[in-house]
Amino acid sequence: MTGASLIHLTQTVVNEQDVVTEFEQILLVGLVFVIMFGLGAGLTPRDFRSALRRPWGLIIGFVTQFGIMPLLAYLLVIAVLFQLPREYAAPVALGALLMGCVPAGTTSNIFTYFSKGNLALSVIMTTNSTLWAILMTPLVLAFYGSLVFDAESDLQIPILNIVVTLATLLIPVVAGMILRRYSANVGAVMELLGGFFGLFFIVFLMATWVPRNWALLTSTPWQTYLVAIGLGLFGIAIAYAIARAIRMHPMNARTIGLETGIQNGPLAIAIVLLTFAGSPDIGLILIVPALYSLFIVIVATFVTFWFRRANLAEEQKIPNLL
Repeated sequence: MTGASLIHLTQTVVNEQDVVTEFEQILLVGLVFVIMFGLGAGLTPRDFRSALRRPWGLIIGFVTQFGIMPLLAYLLVIAVLFQLPREYAAPVALGALLMGCVPAGTTSNIFTYFSKGNLALSVIMTTNSTLWAILMTPLVLAFYGSLVFDAESDLQIPILNIVVTLATLLIPVVAGMILRRYSANVGAVMELLGGFFGLFFIVFLMATWVPRNWALLTSTPWQTYLVAIGLGLFGIAIAYAIARAIRMHPMNARTIGLETGIQNGPLAIAIVLLTFAGSPDIGLILIVPALYSLFIVIVATFVTFWFRRANLAEEQKIPNLL
């Protein structure tokens, strides 16, 4: 099958079925609210005080999260995705750029734990990037979007709508933080529930979404898969390499690598569903966020096995400056 016919088949499949059904939309948005609430419930004022005393991890994480990931998404779009016809590549590119601009995902905390990383740093980095997302996600998305889509393009990025959506989705984070402040036990339970629902989202994708969208997945060009998988894999590798190059403690370098490369897939999907509802291109916009959410678990699992080779006894002799 030629590339053009494959793309035509993909567009036909997207047009003939809902990539995400109405029930799935309601469920996913609800899951995102619970996940974000759990994220906020995992924080205490002491966490913030500790982070502010040693801010270098947060600063480096902020730079890699909103500097490297959006740039990486843009480069993958230009170098890989735009090999395909523009009518297909443009909406898929929008989803890829959004995926590169969202904050870190909560599952990064789980992979950090099993990778012998700095769990406290991971949690505070996830929350820090999430709180900054209301400003940085629309800002970097608008910047790179202006480089990809011209003013006359039929596909425009509704920045104001994205800001409103992010502000709405940040409400449960703040609510979780308030709950933890006044009821530590309930907050701890909600933190666990948030992590559980983050994993449930991945299982949900594998169990229901993949079989129902099998025709779409088999007709999707390899370039789209490369962008979806490469965004997480290259993000982890580049951030880890930078952290090691500036002589950060290996435990913190592993944390920053995972925090950078593991994006908040459920949040990206929720933004698309709430912002582009009714758009004829919504199916194509969703492809990269959906594929990324599916494959990042596989990528992060392999990276975790590699990171677990670390010799903790030797690392304890290295001074930790964070």
